[in-house]
Amino acid sequence: MHRICRIGGTALALSLAVSRLGAQSGTDSSAAHAGDTTSSAGRTGHKAPKPDPFAFADFTWLTGNSREKSPLLDTKYFTGEFRSDVNFIADFDNPKDHTLDGAAEAGRTGEVQVQQLGIGGDFHYDNVRGRLMTQFGMYSELTPRDDASPARGQWNLADAYRYISEAYGGYHFNAWNGINVDAGIFLSYIGLFSYYNYDNWAYQPSYVSANTPWFFNGIRIQTFPSDKLKIEYWIINGWQSYASFNDAPGLGTQILWRPTGSFELITNDYWGYDTPNTPTRARVHSDNSVEVKYLDHPASFFDKSAFSVTLDAGCESGGGVQCATGTTARPAQYFLGYMVYDRLWFHKDLFGLTFGNGAITNPGRYLVLLPPINGATATSGTPYFSTSPGTNFNAWDTSITFDYMPSEYITFRGEFNHREANVPYFVGPGGITPSGGNTGPAGSFVQGFTPDLRKTETRFNFAMMVKM
Repeated sequence: MHRICRIGGTALALSLAVSRLGAQSGTDSSAAHAGDTTSSAGRTGHKAPKPDPFAFADFTWLTGNSREKSPLLDTKYFTGEFRSDVNFIADFDNPKDHTLDGAAEAGRTGEVQVQQLGIGGDFHYDNVRGRLMTQFGMYSELTPRDDASPARGQWNLADAYRYISEAYGGYHFNAWNGINVDAGIFLSYIGLFSYYNYDNWAYQPSYVSANTPWFFNGIRIQTFPSDKLKIEYWIINGWQSYASFNDAPGLGTQILWRPTGSFELITNDYWGYDTPNTPTRARVHSDNSVEVKYLDHPASFFDKSAFSVTLDAGCESGGGVQCATGTTARPAQYFLGYMVYDRLWFHKDLFGLTFGNGAITNPGRYLVLLPPINGATATSGTPYFSTSPGTNFNAWDTSITFDYMPSEYITFRGEFNHREANVPYFVGPGGITPSGGNTGPAGSFVQGFTPDLRKTETRFNFAMMVKM
């Protein structure tokens, strides 16, 4: 499930990778220099190089993008990357087992925890490319437990990929403004927010990002018809899955358009059969976002402002469910959600302030993150929280985020979150762990034990995030 895509990956990494490959094949990354080359090309007869995608403006203001403007380690063959995300979650309910649920970005409360420690980078030689990024810390537990696909067949894929967030190799073709063909594990693009919290305006994204895919495993084809447009195609195993849930591959596209340095429009669409052991149930999902920078006055105290709006819609049909107008025999199985954020930078981007709000409705709960009651996973399920067709889930949330950014390589973040649901879902003071720890197989029923689930949650998130 998500977090692109949440918007995974960064425009910086994309721009750097394309720029390097272009430069090594005769394409300079500087728009001004490209203009000079055009004049020279007319005299020499050589074809003028095309500008690199999205290099015409600074897009570090976008949520889901790194605000790092230049990497610290960049050589001819390798660009290094280091990420550290350490958090402390203060839950007002103070659960006795220190457990947080319904979030892919954090899992423990009342403790200092390493959420993500990543080491890796981008490899590049001529037009051959590759990327590797590790994930140690909480992500290596939280991400695999929400994928039920490894339960099908042999070999434990959850362990095989546990410590990898990105791993792929590919080739750059010098056509249009670039074509990239890559194979491996990628951060997804559904949900606007990045998988890495450093890249985002907020620490806890709303449900549209938090309950939708965080990674894809398969083949990605990126095409750039111009330096302002990307059209991308996916042939993947499934919706946030290491393996295939059934037999058909998942198919998807992304269209990303940035006509100016102050506007981004992005749409992601997916189709697949992603219900385990239900090969006739199809899933479609459409994720659509717009980001607009509406103020940019570097000399002013309040120097920059931007907003984002995301609308998601999806449904499942077949295998006993239908998209809408459900009946008792064939319940409706769909997903509708939105999230809006407004971001303000001030004092020369030293500080940032973000206000956010979002909501979802998800009859059948097919995208709801399962509470880890007695160690429950997406594979095990739990008798304490049903995800059967016809079980409705409605929720909303709001957040206020304050950032202190003394360098482009570090962010100190404090955030207030309040979330509500129509059913008991969030961890209460009594916790969701049986006395003495998890008992029996993961997610199993425990005699005499009742998890403490509540309809509301209020907490503060504190984090220090490094990216360089």
